[in-house]
This record gives sequence, C-alpha cells and structure tokens, in this order.
Amino acid sequence: MIPMSIKEKSLVIYKNKPAVVTEIAEKISISVAGGDKLKVREKDIELIHPGPCALSDLIGQPKGDVRGAWELLEGEKIAFNELAELIYGEYTPKTAFALYTEVLDGVYFSGNTAEIKTHTPEKVESEEKKRGERQKGQIERDAFLERFRTKTLVFPDDKQFLQDVEALAYGQTGKSRTLKDMGKPETPEEAHKVLLDSGAWTIFVNPHPQRHGCALASAKTPVSPPPDEARIDLTCFSSFAIDNAWSTDPDDAIAIEGNVLFVHIADPAASIMPDSPADKEARGRGATLYLPEGASRMICEEGVSIFALGYRVGVSEISPALTFKMTLNSDFSVAETDIFPSWVKVTRLTYEEADEKSASPEFAPLFAFAEANFKRRQQAGAVSIDLPETHISVCERTISIEPVKLSRAASMVQECMLIAGESAARWSLQRKIPFPFVSQGMSDLPKNPLPAFAGAYQLRRCMRPRVLSTKPADHFGLGLAVYTQVTSPLRRYTDLLAHQQIRLFLHREKPLSEEEVLIRLAASESAALAVVQAERASRAHWTAAYLSDKKKSVWEGVMVEKKGDKSVVLIPDLGIETQALIRSELEPNEKIRLVFSSVKIPKGEILFNQ
Repeated sequence: MIPMSIKEKSLVIYKNKPAVVTEIAEKISISVAGGDKLKVREKDIELIHPGPCALSDLIGQPKGDVRGAWELLEGEKIAFNELAELIYGEYTPKTAFALYTEVLDGVYFSGNTAEIKTHTPEKVESEEKKRGERQKGQIERDAFLERFRTKTLVFPDDKQFLQDVEALAYGQTGKSRTLKDMGKPETPEEAHKVLLDSGAWTIFVNPHPQRHGCALASAKTPVSPPPDEARIDLTCFSSFAIDNAWSTDPDDAIAIEGNVLFVHIADPAASIMPDSPADKEARGRGATLYLPEGASRMICEEGVSIFALGYRVGVSEISPALTFKMTLNSDFSVAETDIFPSWVKVTRLTYEEADEKSASPEFAPLFAFAEANFKRRQQAGAVSIDLPETHISVCERTISIEPVKLSRAASMVQECMLIAGESAARWSLQRKIPFPFVSQGMSDLPKNPLPAFAGAYQLRRCMRPRVLSTKPADHFGLGLAVYTQVTSPLRRYTDLLAHQQIRLFLHREKPLSEEEVLIRLAASESAALAVVQAERASRAHWTAAYLSDKKKSVWEGVMVEKKGDKSVVLIPDLGIETQALIRSELEPNEKIRLVFSSVKIPKGEILFNQ
C-alpha cells in the first residue's frame, strides 16, 4: 500500500537526484530534471517533503548555518524536518533538498529522513582534514598540468605527478589519469613520448622488458653445487668453450679425439630437480634475457658461476659437465651416442682466436667435421640464411653498435651443437624417453632464389616458425629428420628440461611423463616468447637511441626487395632493415647511400632518405 505521506507533487529522491511525484498508482510516476517521466517502485524513492512542489522550486541555495546547527546539537539525533528548520529557519522543498545534499555530503551529519545523526568533533575534524588535503592536492595537480602545457616542469618535484604515466609506459597499467587530463591517448607509446618530451626520462630508459613482463634482475633462487656422484674424468683431453668475446655464461665446450667428438654441456640439472624452486623460477622466465644493457639470467648468478664451463679461471678450471660423446663413422656421421656426467678442463676462446688456430692439430679435425656435417645437411635440404648481424652494448650512457664479423669458428661450433641436438634426439627416441623435440614444417621456397643478402632476405620470409612438441618431426630449415636443443641449459629452460629427463633416465629413475613435459613446454615457451619480443623491441630502442644525435649521418645500404614505390634496404653496419623511398632504379643487392633523417624512439621508428 502506498503510504499516505507520499502524494502527488511530493518531493522525493530517486538515485540521489530530486524528483516530483506526478501520479500514484500500482507504480509511482515521477518527473525528473529535463522533463523525463518515469514509473518507479516505492522502495526506489525516498520522500523528503510532502509538497506541493515543482522542480523549479529547488533553484537557488537557501541561506543557513550548517556548522552552527552541528555545534548546537553536540552529537544528538534529530528528525529530518526539525534539522531543516534549525539550519534554514523553515522546512520547505528547497530547504529539504538542501539538507539532503548536506547529509549526503557527510561532513557534519549522516542518516536518512527518519533520523539524522550528528557527527562527533573528532569525525568532523578528520573529514575536514581529508578534504583539505584533497583540495590542496587538486590545486597542486592543476598547477602541474599548467606547467606541463607551458613546458615549465620542475624536476624532481614534478616527477610525482608522472607516476601513472610511467606505469603505463612500463605496461604495468592500461590507463593514465594524467594523460587523460592532458587530452592525450592512453597508450604505452604516448606515455613514453610524454616522458621523453617532458624531460622526466632520457633515451637511456628502456621500458620494453618490463612492458613485456620480463624481470630486469637475474633469478634469485639459490642453486647448490653438484652433488657427489660418479663422473668420468675427461680432464686429460683439450676442451674448448668458443664464443663471442662478450659472452659471460659459457655453457658448451667441444673436443675431438680420433673419431670421437665430445660436446660438453654445463650440468645445472645435477642440482636443479624438476619442480624445485630454482626449476620453477627458470620455467617462469623461459630463457635468459639478453639486453644491450646487461643480462637477466634464468638461473641465479651464483648458479652460473658454479656450472658455466671454464668460467672460474684461477679458482678451478675443472668444471662438471654432461658430456655427449659421439663416435663418428669415416664420413663423419654419428655411429653411436653416449651421454654421461663428467669432469672437464675447459679453455675459453673467442671466435677470432679459434679462427687463428683452425689449422692446428687440435682444431683441424673439428673444422673438418663441421664442413662435412654442413654438406650433409645441405644435401638433405637445409636452408642457409646469412644476414648481417650487429652487437649492441650500453655502458655508462654510451651506446655502441658493432657489426659481427663472419667467423669459420662460429659456423664450426654451430655444427657441433646441431649434431649434439640431433644425436640427443635419436638417443631419447631409442630409449622412449618423453622429450622436447624441435621441428619446422617445409617452406615454399622460391625456385631460383636471388644471391647474397637479397636471397637470404627472400628465404627468411618464407621460413615457417619452429614447433616444440613431444612428437619428433622433420626440421626443414636444418635439414634434419629429428632434432632437439640440449646445448644451452643455463640459457633456455627447454634445454634444462631435456637434461632433467636425461639425468632421470641415467639414474634409473622414472622420467617425467609426456603430459608433464608438455605442460612445462607450454609454460616456458610462453615466457620465452616474451623474452624474444623484449629483446627485439630493446634492440630497436637502442638503435634508435644510438642514432638520435646523428642526424644527416650517411649509411651504406643494400636493396633487397622492391615494395611498390618503396624499397626494403638492409643497413649492415646497423643490423637493421628499413623501407625507403628510392628515386633511382636499383637491382637487388645493389648498394645505396642513405641519409639518416629522423627517429621516433617511443615507436622504434627510424627514417632514412636517399
């Protein structure tokens, strides 16, 4: 039943807004601001004055002493209409709505039309202090926005107002109140641009790793030294860890004695058990993140120092390893593979140093094997893609980009690693061990690929992505019928997983099931993909930053493909490809002189002109 106190022309509140009752029936008809008519239930409205009332009666603010009434009441309770009379001297639709607004505001009073509660002095003081701080904060924020518009920001004081912009630039949030207030798009790229333009950031801030969810510090979970176990002593053989000069985590070494090829791999799986804390942290990272400014390792730094081969020179040159011993046939194919824990004495060399020793008795057989293995893979359809590479480093606010020189030793080491992966895959298949195999589907290659860089560019565009699975399949690009990766357990989680399976089998323990391997592959590959994306975006960032103060610098490019009115050009000294509007007609692989024009660091865009 509709209460007698509610009648036509009564003043009610609907969704905290004033409304006037126009008709009382099964539902109550009300008129709201703007002239709209609504039908509502009794429970949806609150009566604040019996009327008669029109919405126009509410225009203007009545005079009253709110604080005086609060002080007079001293914490007492009072009826709604009585409080209106006390504050405004009368109870009318206008004063009723003014009081409702005051109660809703909540500084001095709270309650409803049945009874109003007067707040204590302590509560009023606390609320007034909060509102004063908010008002002060808004005034300071408005002043900051004006300084931003006039490009007169003051640092470090104004940095506090850009925290939400930084969070968006780092990918930690999808919104920014500051960018919204500035009328700018709320995107990570725009946030990055604002931070650079304002001077809050310099070009030496790289937001991409965090934007892709990658940790900037190396893993923290401790890794124990290898436990006591039977290891075959191979320290009598000369073993070599050969890598780039800047490598800091050597996890493979090679040696050859007669018809036996040894590939020694770092052995962190000796200590990192499946589902141990260190294993879970490594799985969550997927791979070591290599940035021009430093590495964020999948395994803690102490673990690397324990297991990296030949790492602790001067402390102990003898390292624990998991050795892949491959007995070779006369044509250098693998006749037999044996895998076992070992002790090895490793000498570290750069690719340049190994190149110089290529004719020595220790190295000549390794180079001979590599050449034979490369030919074998080529005959099986392997695809070779040789494009220019560069090494980018950032140290003490100095960016350097150096082309990576071609090296016979690098190719030789690669062939040794490939044969180790192929042999490990066959070894696991023979023993029916669930294993992380790597495959690649057949690509539709051009019948007559172009030579040199243009041809390599053609081939790269045709290649399909690799596939990780517990089911072996052809690896088209490598020309191998079966393949896995086992040579970087300090850098890639899937390699560590393969080592764990090998070790469980060698110790006569039950390896992880196929389902368990698949679950680990899915988790680690998702993280590893983020690492790849962060590395790629970081290279683009640092290349753009490197060029930012080199306007009008001249670079030699190689045209590799025509695209409409533009051409794709490789710039070997920068290790990048770019699209440029080239006025002259060029044939693929022709060289061209390009002038650096401009750069957009937040987008990693670099523009060149002919």
